[in-house]
Amino acid sequence: MKVHTTNYIDTFIEVAEDSIVSGSEVPPAKGDKKTIANRQFDLISRNPYQFTSDDVLFKIFAEKKDLTESELEEARKEFFSKGQACLRASPLPKKYGWGIHHDHDGKVALYGLGTEKYEKFKNDQEIKTVKAMRSARVK
Repeated sequence: MKVHTTNYIDTFIEVAEDSIVSGSEVPPAKGDKKTIANRQFDLISRNPYQFTSDDVLFKIFAEKKDLTESELEEARKEFFSKGQACLRASPLPKKYGWGIHHDHDGKVALYGLGTEKYEKFKNDQEIKTVKAMRSARVK
């Protein structure tokens, strides 16, 4: 079974070109339910450089599916046997103004649009920079 990955190495995901925010925002919950953006934000912001993109996406999937510890290994294999959207498609850089840095081990951290650190990563010639995916198609 082929294994796909969403991990980047030494890469910074910039806020999407068509984002309308001028700074970073904590994603709001919808009533008493956490959104994917909330879950991603909480996990990454509370644990900078602790998880890879694959870890983040799978942890949120496993939480949503309420998987037990004994189901995790097989579920992860199955989850990554198909291609998954990477963090370039996340609402964090598309809608809420968060850049995502992937370090040399592929571990991720968030940096708010307009902050000194965001600008440093955006202009760093030593790492690759990519834009988050646009929310709307270009006509």
